[in-house]
Amino acid sequence: MPRAARPLIKTLRHFVRARQGATAVEFAFIAGPLLMLIFGVLELALVFMVATTLEGATAAAARPLRTGELQTSGGASKEAFAKAVCDRMSWLGSTCAGNLQVDVRTYADFTSLRDDPAMTGGNFDPTKTCWSPGGPTDIVLVRTYYNWTIITPLISNALVNAPGNKRMVSAVEAFRNEPYSDAPPTGAKC
Repeated sequence: MPRAARPLIKTLRHFVRARQGATAVEFAFIAGPLLMLIFGVLELALVFMVATTLEGATAAAARPLRTGELQTSGGASKEAFAKAVCDRMSWLGSTCAGNLQVDVRTYADFTSLRDDPAMTGGNFDPTKTCWSPGGPTDIVLVRTYYNWTIITPLISNALVNAPGNKRMVSAVEAFRNEPYSDAPPTGAKC
């Protein structure tokens, strides 16, 4: 072995036997994947929380439609309904109003609801929403959509289902309005 290589080999042997900082080096190897896993789990939990909150808020906001309270009070508007949903999702703050879409349709019977392209099409078009809360004993379909922005890079491939790195979360309520007046059913549809 050449004389010049001896100090280098001695230094390498010393480096291999050294144990100071081994834990830090090992953590550096797993820190990236560990942090991505933690952020991915947190992101998935937030998506589930948005979905659960949206379902509860939609059901609670649809109750005044079902009982006729909203229609008879004169406050039956898409904006008022969206505000009622957002009020029940207060943890989202001011972002709720800009990311929430509401679609309320009235049907003459449950068969026409089942056969409607809006139900079977699968893709939501925010430019084709409707506001038709119906009258007494009408069948009403309430759908709400919330766009949640996905921020974790690797999980976005699995969760994104809308343009702009977003996850469209939806909730649906279908019901027959209560007979809150003596007027005949309208069956209006948009």
